Amino acid sequence: MPVPAPNLYPDFNTIRLSHACLNVKDLAVSKEFYTNILGLQVTDENDTHVYLRAMEERGHHCIVLQKSDDPGTVEVMGFKTFDEDDLDKAKVYFEGKGRPTSWVDRPYQGRTLLTSDNMGIPLEFYHKMDRLEPIHQKYALYRGVKPLRIDHFNCFSHDVDASVEFYSDFGFRVTEYTEDDESKKIWAAWMHRKGGVHDMAFTNGTGPRMHHVAFWVPTPLNIIDLLDLMATTGHVDNIERGPGRHGISNAFFLYILDPDGHRIEIYCSDYQTVDPDMEPIKWDLQDPQRQTLWGAAAPRSWFEHGTRFVGVDTQESQIAASPIIAP
Repeated sequence: MPVPAPNLYPDFNTIRLSHACLNVKDLAVSKEFYTNILGLQVTDENDTHVYLRAMEERGHHCIVLQKSDDPGTVEVMGFKTFDEDDLDKAKVYFEGKGRPTSWVDRPYQGRTLLTSDNMGIPLEFYHKMDRLEPIHQKYALYRGVKPLRIDHFNCFSHDVDASVEFYSDFGFRVTEYTEDDESKKIWAAWMHRKGGVHDMAFTNGTGPRMHHVAFWVPTPLNIIDLLDLMATTGHVDNIERGPGRHGISNAFFLYILDPDGHRIEIYCSDYQTVDPDMEPIKWDLQDPQRQTLWGAAAPRSWFEHGTRFVGVDTQESQIAASPIIAP
């Protein structure tokens, strides 16, 4: 199926991804991992939640850790709109697509619209979030991998074509993709709003499930430092894949797992995509350099492990094609 033409004038204006709420078993253990290993900063905490931001972010939170009886699941993924009116427009838009909508109260956020995409992924949109003082030049606070900002989400979808079509309609643009030669269906696609390679990506597989949430870091050396830190603090088993350089996106990467199995990507060095007429790059599904430019195949777990969204049923993909997997 051809990649849909971008909708440059969508019904409402989403400017970027914003945050995710991850369900965890032990707040203290998760807080330790996200602060002392990853290096996120605590902006508030209580008996049930820990709110975190990265070093360049002025918004109150990019990650919310929520104590849950269903750990290793995702509560919601959040996006920021251009203005308040876009929230009302978004409500009309999603209702027109037959999706549920409701106004919900979220700490440190203004009006927040809760809805879901065509696969059932829970999404929330807001415009106002509490603004905090800048800390990007408070170098004494930097630790772990020195994360600067949240960068993107990646989700498994059992029908990537349908997911791409849905997000294209409200303004997301495809930057790169892979296609199954036999079925001509899209295997994976990378879609953006903020002018990088992606805010949201979709990967073929049992879905919907979250594949990973990614954080941007200053340089590849930060990733090497994180590997040394994890290897010497009892977290070597949390290292899943990398380091390496992706063919798709050209980014330097590392994939790790948090204490509840949420996959985190550490990411830097992709490219700018702000031109509205930029054509997407197509990759051969069997090209090993699409996964890793240096040719190393991803482990099987990278294609199979994901975290469920709360209350959302999954479906298996019907595409029979298999990507290159490390033995």
